[in-house]
Amino acid sequence: MTEQAIQFQRCQNLSSATLVGIVSPASGTTGLLIVVGGPQYRVGSHRQFVKMCRAAAAAGIPAFRFDVCGMGDSTGETTTFYQQSADIHAAINQFFTLQPQLTSVVLWGLCDGASAILLALRQQPDPRVSGLVLLNPWVRQQQSYAKTMVKHYYLKRLTNKEFWQKLLSGKFNVLQSVLSLWQNLKKANQKSPGQTTELTASNEQNYVLHMQQSWSKLAAKVCVITSGEDMTAREFLDLCQQDLQWQRLLQQAEHYHLAAANHTFSTQAWRQQVEQITTTFVHQHNQDMSQG
Repeated sequence: MTEQAIQFQRCQNLSSATLVGIVSPASGTTGLLIVVGGPQYRVGSHRQFVKMCRAAAAAGIPAFRFDVCGMGDSTGETTTFYQQSADIHAAINQFFTLQPQLTSVVLWGLCDGASAILLALRQQPDPRVSGLVLLNPWVRQQQSYAKTMVKHYYLKRLTNKEFWQKLLSGKFNVLQSVLSLWQNLKKANQKSPGQTTELTASNEQNYVLHMQQSWSKLAAKVCVITSGEDMTAREFLDLCQQDLQWQRLLQQAEHYHLAAANHTFSTQAWRQQVEQITTTFVHQHNQDMSQG
C-alpha cells in the first residue's frame, strides 16, 4: 500500500481554505472517511487515525483522513465542531475523486468528530453516506456533565482505596474537593434552558438537539462504540437512558461497549477491537448493499 498526501479546497461563502489529507488506497467500493475531533490533527492520539486507516486499507477498504480548517497542515481560521460541515463535505468529494470506484462512504468520528458528522449531515444530507461509526459522541452540556460527574465520579471515589489512603495521610485537599462537588451539585440541579426546534445554525446551546434531529432522519446505518472508563461516553449513555428519542436511536444502532477502555482506546487491544468492529461493520454493510 502506498499512501498519498493531497491538498484540496474548501469553499464556504467567500471564505476558502486549503485542506490537507492522506488517502490509504484499496479496491473496495465503500470507503472509510475519518473525521478528526479537536483540537488535534489527522494523526490522532497515539497515531490512532493513522492505524485505523491502515487497518481498513489492509482489509480492502479505502480510507481517508484529513485536517479540518485551521488544524494541522490545513490553512484558514480554526473552527469548532459545529462549524465544520463544509470541511466534511469537501473531504467526501475529494475522497470520491481519489478513489473513483467508490459508490458509498462510511463516516467515522471520535468525540466531537462524531458530533460534527451528525451536524454536517443535518445541514447538508449526502446520499453517498451509507453508514456512520460514532465513538464516544460529544454531547457535553453544563448540567448533564455535572450530573455525570456526581453519579459516576464522586460516588466511585468513595469506594476507591487510593482515595481513602490519600485522605488519611493528609495529602488530599478536602476543601477543594467538597467545593468542586458542591458546584457540580448546583449545576446538576439547575433548571435546563428551553431548546428551540427551529432549523437554525448549530451552536453551543442547541447542537445536541440538532444531533438528535439529524440522526432521526438518517437513512444510513449507524454503529456506536462507547468506552466504560470515559466521562464523555457516560454522559452520552446517560442522555440515551434519560431521553426516549435518544434511547430509541441507540437501540436501533449497532452498539458496542468496551467496558475497560478509555476515551481514545489507547491500548493495542482496545485499538484492535475498534478496528475489527469498524472493518466488520463496513464489510457487512457493503454486503447488504450488494444484495439489496
